[in-house]
Amino acid sequence: MVMSIFKKLLFLLMFSFSSALMAQQLVVEVTQGVESPVPVAVAPFGWQGEAALSDDIAGIISQNLGRSGFFKSMSRENMLSFPDREEQVFFRDWRMMNQDYLVTGRMEPLSASEVKITFELYDVLKEERILVREVSAGSQNLRDAAHYISDVIFEALTGIKGAFSTRIVYVAADRRDTDEQRYRLRLADWDGERARTILESNEPILSPAWSFDGTKLAYVSFETTRPVIYIQHLATGQREQIQSFPGLNGAPAWSPDGHKLALVLSKDGNPEIYVLDLRTHALDRMTQSSAIDTEPFWAPDGKSIFFTSDRGGSPQIYRMDLSSRSVERVTYEGSYNARGRLTQDGRFLTMVHRGSSRRFQIAVQDLKSGRLDILTNSDYDESPSIAPNGSIVMYATQERGRGILSAVSLDGRIRFSMPVPQGDVREPAWSPFLQ
Repeated sequence: MVMSIFKKLLFLLMFSFSSALMAQQLVVEVTQGVESPVPVAVAPFGWQGEAALSDDIAGIISQNLGRSGFFKSMSRENMLSFPDREEQVFFRDWRMMNQDYLVTGRMEPLSASEVKITFELYDVLKEERILVREVSAGSQNLRDAAHYISDVIFEALTGIKGAFSTRIVYVAADRRDTDEQRYRLRLADWDGERARTILESNEPILSPAWSFDGTKLAYVSFETTRPVIYIQHLATGQREQIQSFPGLNGAPAWSPDGHKLALVLSKDGNPEIYVLDLRTHALDRMTQSSAIDTEPFWAPDGKSIFFTSDRGGSPQIYRMDLSSRSVERVTYEGSYNARGRLTQDGRFLTMVHRGSSRRFQIAVQDLKSGRLDILTNSDYDESPSIAPNGSIVMYATQERGRGILSAVSLDGRIRFSMPVPQGDVREPAWSPFLQ
């Protein structure tokens, strides 16, 4: 359920998960795609080595494209042949199977630990090869190579940079036999695979936020029984505690240059937005209001900070120009607009929105035209996070009384969910493009 801004500012101590989480593996399930997804066939890649490989690269590519909602992947069982090079491709067969595009590939060992992959993309209707590429990958990192190849193919066919090589973090919990709640901050591939635990605690974990270079996470942990902000370095696992003040320490948000954190502190009594310089540890108070100011996030150019405030009588999103400290209201439609996030071009603002339906839904506002569109049909959506290519919004919602992650495209045409077998997940955060 979407929690009110006021409950958030009471430290979210009641942030809870309702069911036992026996397995924390997310699985992408496409629930709605474009009206006419493009048919694409990914033939099994040929392998010239002796030992079996750990991952099926063609299968992962096929799943990625199909799960994006833009494409309809052909089942391997329906293929008439398995070509792995140009001279083996007979376009008539693929046209007969109503395929628009074909992906083929072959792999060969370069050493005991490295593999060379050659892949090709064909336009079946035009009977021509669109691209051919070679990449090398460690034999234990074939899933990374499959995501990269998926990115290349996706961009070639849609003109949109692929985001299959990105990661997500989310918070999950389980209840032990002792009835003790256990919280985990989890890191996974975009599709939920290869999930691993970054932090485990008996106390709630909130507000994970990626640095813009994708190397660090900031989050709030209650492991000391009070809210404290931490920064975790993903490569080493090292983490550091940010200055902890009495009262609320919450909602960290990275500046684009990675040198500052916007955060919410109530050390002076009222929750206000501050900016902490991570190099000098200087703290700059940004808002001076009797209202509740929370949930800051930076504009991509670093020149302004957006935040949620009830200074107008209900939670709405505002923008502060950092040079002049002037504040302007951004959202007007609906009685509740909060937890905003911007696309990388700074044009589209996603948020949790409550309008005349009284439901909490994910909406997007075009900051150029002012138009607001509701993207979801459920009742209790929260924590939107945008893919770095600006095409998909991931969010937390409820399904059959438990928390799951779902996603919707910015135009509302593509939807997919990422349920786990049991239990609840919350607080998703999508990484930037990773190097």
